[in-house]
Amino acid sequence: MAERSFQHEINSLRLGAGEVFRGEGILAVTKALLQSGVSYVGGYQGAPVSHLMDVLVEAEDLLSELGVHIEACTNEAGAAAMLGASIAYPIRGAVTWKSVVGTNVASDALSNLASPGVIGGALIIIGEDYGDGASVIQERSHAFAMKSSLWLLDPRPHLPNIVAMVEHGFALSEASNTPVMLELRIKACHVTGSFETKDNRAGAGIQETAGFDYGRLSHPPSTFAHEIAKVEQRLPAARAYIAEHKLNEHFPGSRDDLGIIVQGGLYNSLMRALSRLGLADALGNSSIPIYCLNVTYPLLPEEVTQFCAAKRAVLMVEEGSPDYIEQAMGQILRKADLQTRLCGKDCLPMAGEYTSDVLVAGLARFLDTAQAHQVAEGIADHKARSAALLDQELPGRPPGFCTGCPERPVFAALKLAQKEVGATHVSADIGCHSFGTLPPFSMGNSILGFGMSLASAAAVGAATGKRPVAIMGDGGFWHNGIISGVAGSLFNKNDGVLVILQNGYTSATGQQFMPSTLAEGHRAETPMDIERTLTVMGVKWLRKVRSYSVATMRQTLAEAIKGAGKGLRVIIADGECQLARQRRVKAEDAARLKAGERVVRVRYGVDDDICSGDHACIRLSGCPSLTIKPNPDPLRDDPVASVISSCVGCGLCGEVAHAAVLCPSFWRAEVIANPKPLDLWLEGWRRKLIGWMQGRAAI
Repeated sequence: MAERSFQHEINSLRLGAGEVFRGEGILAVTKALLQSGVSYVGGYQGAPVSHLMDVLVEAEDLLSELGVHIEACTNEAGAAAMLGASIAYPIRGAVTWKSVVGTNVASDALSNLASPGVIGGALIIIGEDYGDGASVIQERSHAFAMKSSLWLLDPRPHLPNIVAMVEHGFALSEASNTPVMLELRIKACHVTGSFETKDNRAGAGIQETAGFDYGRLSHPPSTFAHEIAKVEQRLPAARAYIAEHKLNEHFPGSRDDLGIIVQGGLYNSLMRALSRLGLADALGNSSIPIYCLNVTYPLLPEEVTQFCAAKRAVLMVEEGSPDYIEQAMGQILRKADLQTRLCGKDCLPMAGEYTSDVLVAGLARFLDTAQAHQVAEGIADHKARSAALLDQELPGRPPGFCTGCPERPVFAALKLAQKEVGATHVSADIGCHSFGTLPPFSMGNSILGFGMSLASAAAVGAATGKRPVAIMGDGGFWHNGIISGVAGSLFNKNDGVLVILQNGYTSATGQQFMPSTLAEGHRAETPMDIERTLTVMGVKWLRKVRSYSVATMRQTLAEAIKGAGKGLRVIIADGECQLARQRRVKAEDAARLKAGERVVRVRYGVDDDICSGDHACIRLSGCPSLTIKPNPDPLRDDPVASVISSCVGCGLCGEVAHAAVLCPSFWRAEVIANPKPLDLWLEGWRRKLIGWMQGRAAI
């Protein structure tokens, strides 16, 4: 299951030689893998490369036909370890995850993979989630590639080029016996276009088991020979392949005295900035020559010096910090004794995403530094025109829980429980529930990794003398929390509270299945169960509470935090992801309506006459469907609470009002489609009763 259907895309994966594929970048990567003869694929869900695994999982029939093995791995370390098959066998494998966090998780396996190298092509497709639109820590994968001597591709966001880089990635890996990383920013994953397809290739099989070779193991003394091979054999082989196949691109321009070197993934943003300044046309022809690095590691000194040799100044467009590529470029130019002026972070920001606006400003500073006044004279006018497009800046739109999210009531209950037990240290985690760190809840003293919340609270209880609370999703539990958190806490006899938010899916990345998912057609015979797993591990204090039962959750949390005795206390907050539920229920209701069956839809609202206008309900729930509107009473100034049409009928607003002993202004209604005779009879009596009561009130 995923948050959208990929049936059309799956059909596109069957296109043959000479046909045209149209779609998104990440789907073009999927097709390129099959054209390259990949034998096995694996990965862990994560934006911006989630669709790669989603499509492959849905295309299991096609993969079976091609002899391709696929695994939805429980974490990135497991995915990286899969590539061990290519150490011993000449078969191609590809894995994927979101970086840089996923690369951090996979680092142990990756280091041990990079040391012996591979004989079959090994491709690591990473979603470079960087910048203001990212959801992770602001780091780059470049450092890891340099540290472990993995080659790093950063393809220009153009579908034919992306597909070519996937195919060359496997060939480069085999030519240099080195795993290759291919990084894709969000814009590259979702850029649309077309390319001419090739026939899919069946994955290579293994004829016989590989013989024992200690030299292929990542273990001393073999590792000492591996380090020498990286420098003396693999690096020269990689550079020779990159140069021979012209993986980096050179785009000429009329201004031969200037130049721009750019990471491939930033090429489209750069061209947009140049176009806005009148330095490039709509067809992508730039006035300033461009050297586009589809391979950002390793660099080719000969290509760099050839591009820079006759130029007064060159701008290095490298997103993020530190400026690894700029430093390497400076070293190459000095060693070649070239006096070309190298600009980079002196013109562009040291950190942050290089949007078109940022690049426009950076190009202006570069042209001013290079004294290209005749080119830069129109920049001030351009800025004035851009500023006039908007009267003011667009307001920020912070993320938050979805309407009806089952995790919101847990934080409402925790907020209410803290009024009883006092302030509590809360260790947050990665996942949808990390939105609990934002208003109106503002809970979370740390976020240190996926499934790491309980481990990050290990020293807090002893230091503060108060039992800490750790929040963890069911995805985080299976990813890492079961070992790093629960096993570690039980082994060390720690005292703390763990709240596991069990919504049934890896929801933050699109409702993918996980080991404990209960869904039609998915592991119905042997589903893993968190509650049974915790019991087997030795957890003695264990409660399972319906997420939307705010009063019960509040009471259970207070009991766990302040209860006597020591040891780990676990609360499983059970409630299906509302997005997944709505998609399922909507389809079920549509089928029932078509068949003429009775369908009930629940709606909630606020009685304007009863609402006191203090809005405590909003501060405690934070539901996007619960807002305010002008008071219809002309004698009252305070706006009243209001439930808008996006309400999904989860009932949280009423639950919170009841648990917090707020005003009884919420009402609940059932909208019945295809009513039965009993429904009609009851409706008639209700109308008569209401009419009688209204008549008496008027007396």
